[in-house]
Amino acid sequence: MYRLIADILVLLHLGFILYVLFGGLICLRWPRNAWLHIPAVIWGLLIEFFAWRCPLTPLEIKYRELAGEAGYSTGFIEHYIIPLIYPVVLTRELMIGTGIFVLLLNVAIY
Repeated sequence: MYRLIADILVLLHLGFILYVLFGGLICLRWPRNAWLHIPAVIWGLLIEFFAWRCPLTPLEIKYRELAGEAGYSTGFIEHYIIPLIYPVVLTRELMIGTGIFVLLLNVAIY
C-alpha cells in the first residue's frame, strides 16, 4: 500500500510539473483557469530559482521507505526527470535555466 501511495505521489508531482509548463494552454480555452495556473507557475518558479524542495518529494520518499524501498536524497526533478533528459547531475545553473524556460514559455502563452 505504501508503494502505491508513493507512486501516486510521483504521478501527482509529474502532473503538477506538466500543468506548470503547459497549463497556460488550458487558459487559452478557459481563461478562468489562470487563477489556478498563475499561482502554480509562481510556486514552480520559486522552487527552481531558490532551490526549494517541493513538499511532495519528502512525502514520496517517506512512503518509499515505509514500503521497504530505498529513498533518495535528491529532489523529484533530479531523481526522475533529469536522468530521462540529461545523463549529468542537475546543476544550479540548469535549475535557473529551467526556471527561465518555464517563465518564458508561460509569458509567450499568455
